[in-house]
Amino acid sequence: MIDPRSELLGWIDADRDLMVAFLSQFTQAKSPNPPGDTREAAACLTRLLDERGLAYRVVAPDPAMPNIVASFAGGRPGPHLVLNGHIDVYPVGDAYGWTYDPWRGTVTNGRVYGRGVNDLRHVGLTHAGALFTFLYLHRLRKQLGGTLTLTAVSDEETLGPNGARYLIENLPEVRGDLCLSQEPTGIGTLRFGEKAPLWLTFTVRTPGSHGAYPHKSKSATKIAANLVRDLEALTEIKVETPENIARLLADGADAIDEAQTEGAASIVQKVTVNIGVVYGGLKVNMVPAYCVVEVDIRVPIGLATDAVIGAAKNIAARYPEVSVDVASANSPLWSDPEHEMVKIIQANVKGLKGFEPKPVVSLPATDVRLWRARDIPAYVYGVTPYNVAMADEYVEIEEFLHVVKTHALSAHDYLTRR
Repeated sequence: MIDPRSELLGWIDADRDLMVAFLSQFTQAKSPNPPGDTREAAACLTRLLDERGLAYRVVAPDPAMPNIVASFAGGRPGPHLVLNGHIDVYPVGDAYGWTYDPWRGTVTNGRVYGRGVNDLRHVGLTHAGALFTFLYLHRLRKQLGGTLTLTAVSDEETLGPNGARYLIENLPEVRGDLCLSQEPTGIGTLRFGEKAPLWLTFTVRTPGSHGAYPHKSKSATKIAANLVRDLEALTEIKVETPENIARLLADGADAIDEAQTEGAASIVQKVTVNIGVVYGGLKVNMVPAYCVVEVDIRVPIGLATDAVIGAAKNIAARYPEVSVDVASANSPLWSDPEHEMVKIIQANVKGLKGFEPKPVVSLPATDVRLWRARDIPAYVYGVTPYNVAMADEYVEIEEFLHVVKTHALSAHDYLTRR
């Protein structure tokens, strides 16, 4: 009798070209968010499920943003594992700096290039990854215990109101006992927590005037410039990182820098401030009466999000012309770094690569925070985040296949452990 773990690895090796081709084709199905229309990309996934004869549901609170949910039961009772990934990607803009067409999925020199192949059109990894994991384990379903559910969601890049958040709030059956994601981590790290995104919008309003009469009105854009400078003070807020997490982050510092570029480890326990969007003014010879600043703040574990909001509002209060709106607020959440799934993934990576990935906290947020918010453990293991949201985004094919193998083996082990 063939060992099922060996079967899984054999199927993945046999399907290598199929998975790479799927990832390339999936990249060609544009799904930038905004605007967030993922229908073409979702159709790539449903076609493959149809070809393999697997049932699924399309859940679309916004018709342009379909979510795909598929599930099957094993041959005996057991835990419920959810595989999650998203099918929307960052916009490209004018494609400045791209060597390869961002929507072509070019395969060359052991890589696949294109927008989203790393975050997370390796949803082409989660769905030539989680999707193929789901398909392979379906073949072994009689040997498994419990339930395996696949959620391919839209709207992750705008925090999921029509995607994972909608599913979690309205479909209890997608919550499960544990969630596993293939967001990019770097194969040397395993993420058990993440910093929380806090999005604030600052609006500056003044009377405005003719540009030749700046004495008549304060400039909304100049006020905004001063505000932007002052918001840097948020990065100095003291953070009380829990001792056990601080210890893991110190141990994994080199791996964090390797996966997320040098300097990442130095900010994982700090507040960061990104001035994402600034717009204001109507005409070059008018004193601007209006300016908007959209700010992306990342709140580390050990700090309350409300404390950061309060500090930001105190800074804005220095300027009576400024109002503040909280566009989105999340709390930094984490799962037990000693959970059995951490041990399972580490053991499988060691068997495949000879080393154990370090448990760390992520700089970017993912949809798995929504599972953690309901006290459901959630973990992330994926490829190295090469050029995420940058020109010439790519994924290394060998890493891609390694992550598929790791997830397939780990899902199998979790669903057969009892």
